[in-house]
Amino acid sequence: MIIAGTARCDIQHRSWSLPPRPHSCPKIVDFGQGLIIVGSGNARLVCAGDTVFDPKAKVLPYGTDTVVAAFRCQSRSPGITCTNTATGHSFFISSQSYRIF
Repeated sequence: MIIAGTARCDIQHRSWSLPPRPHSCPKIVDFGQGLIIVGSGNARLVCAGDTVFDPKAKVLPYGTDTVVAAFRCQSRSPGITCTNTATGHSFFISSQSYRIF
């Protein structure tokens, strides 16, 4: 999902382990269900009580990109990479791993 200065990608199934929940993420919400970049900030694991998963949403096929404002997301068979092209902050997520850079 790319909307209102945010790029976020949630994942339903993963084989990687989460790091410890940060103290800033209240236990009443979920942690680590995806990755997010908000505005000009760094990418981080999601701490929220919602999801962007929508089974009716348009799928970004492998080998394609989408650009909305400063955000570019690239879908490839290894996973998806989203970047704020204005800041260079990015994330990669797949069922096997994630990276924040």
